[in-house]
Amino acid sequence: MSSTTIDHGHDHSHGAHGHDHDHHDHHAPTGWRRWVFATNHKDIGTLYLFFSFTMFLMGGVLALMIRTELFQPGLQFFNPEFFNQLTTMHGLMMVFGAIMPAFVGYANWMVPLQIGASDMAFARMNNFSFWLLPPAAILLAASFFVPGGAPAAGWTIYAPLSTQMGMGMDMGIFALHIMGASSIMGSINIIVTILNMRAPGMTLMKMPMFCWTWLITAYLLIAVMPVLAGAITMTLTDRHFGTSFFNAAGGGDPVMFQHIFWFFGHPEVYIMILPAFGIISHIVPAFARKPLFGYASMVYATASIAILSFIVWAHHMFTTGMPVTAQLFFMYATMLIAVPTGVKVFNWIATMWKGSMTFETPMLFAVGFIFVFTMGGFTGLILAVTPIDIQMQDTYYVVAHFHYVLVAGSLFAMFAGFYYWGPKWTGYMYNETRGKIHFWSSLISFNVTFFPMHFLGLAGMPRRIADYPAQFTDFNQIATIGAFWFGLSQVYFLFFVVIPSIRGGEKAADKPWEGAEGLEWTIPSPAPFHTFEVPPTVK
Repeated sequence: MSSTTIDHGHDHSHGAHGHDHDHHDHHAPTGWRRWVFATNHKDIGTLYLFFSFTMFLMGGVLALMIRTELFQPGLQFFNPEFFNQLTTMHGLMMVFGAIMPAFVGYANWMVPLQIGASDMAFARMNNFSFWLLPPAAILLAASFFVPGGAPAAGWTIYAPLSTQMGMGMDMGIFALHIMGASSIMGSINIIVTILNMRAPGMTLMKMPMFCWTWLITAYLLIAVMPVLAGAITMTLTDRHFGTSFFNAAGGGDPVMFQHIFWFFGHPEVYIMILPAFGIISHIVPAFARKPLFGYASMVYATASIAILSFIVWAHHMFTTGMPVTAQLFFMYATMLIAVPTGVKVFNWIATMWKGSMTFETPMLFAVGFIFVFTMGGFTGLILAVTPIDIQMQDTYYVVAHFHYVLVAGSLFAMFAGFYYWGPKWTGYMYNETRGKIHFWSSLISFNVTFFPMHFLGLAGMPRRIADYPAQFTDFNQIATIGAFWFGLSQVYFLFFVVIPSIRGGEKAADKPWEGAEGLEWTIPSPAPFHTFEVPPTVK
């Protein structure tokens, strides 16, 4: 897609706008006011990214506490109740505090730049969406310090456990409500921005893949966040107001919680991977120096995944006693999702085929993503087979599977996106050697951590337990060593890649990657505070 600025008839007004904004910029808030009252999409994107990285490190500390306890059989450091709080809070912080807000940060930064819009549609709502998150995160983290401790029912907060816990569970419920409100507002903003503010000439089918994946993700969020809100509100009323939604003694059904939760929870896992697919769909063509193979099929595959995600929820519930007919339906429906996902993987590989590939850090993370995410997809396909799932359910095989798609999936794609677009954000190139160290260290340590968990699960080790029989010791020790290595790799990333590339370094070109396409590469690096005041025309 080539882009040129709009015809010269607008020159005079453009000069006036430029002058106004120069004048205005001098009075733009600085210091803490710039961030607290931020309405600029780039500043808000930056806030989201910093918030999510903070939560990522917090969730990572909890993960390392889990792995420390599991280094040896027997109870070493924590009692089982606290161990359950660690597993629950690790999941909640990573899903709602790290992965989701990070992708919203990417959307805030990149969607207006990619569609030639001057900003997001609702700038003040954008500010509010972000500032709901820190209080929610504080509320969630503070639950560790109240009587009874943090929620300990697993990140899925299943009844009846969640209806029997102390006030930490109420804090968790309110934190999720606030984060859900933030997600819904952010999604409305993204949808309206994409549908109403594209540059002249940019039809939907000319739109960058990242914008497509986020448009579809935003519709998913609006559809399912209220379902989660309903589930946790029913939990709240069961806890305090005498209802019996999930209490069998009062005529309710604890399994109903699982149905409602997973009707949210399955689309949620696609919410956490579709934006990653979008990022990878930009990086692979850029470093293969070829256009994306099968753009239209990518768009249709993304939409298919989103639609199918609503009819597979009960594959999380094969052991709850559903009828065989239902088991078959959910098994086949789940396998169907492998088709559009396979289309995507095929398109990425076909894009690389006979391309002039170079392997800078963004491409390393993209290729690493495709390889390891595909492995996670295959283990998911295995878990879709009902009789196998009944054996594997709630074992470490499941833990291995979803970390392959969420860490090697969502997280690796975000790293790829940072290395790819980071020079545009900061104006400085990262250090390529350090980027490669970060990639190889992360890739190897990730596999050392999570690959052995497949074997633990096949051997029957249940998840969410603080102790285990001696025969599981070796693989657990390997996993724990890998986890500390992986955690240190991310600390390395923060101190040796992120902070140095914010502070300075080699100046980034306006288009640092020769194969990169899109409007975001037509503006200076670093991206100025105001961009596309006059929309570009897309040819």
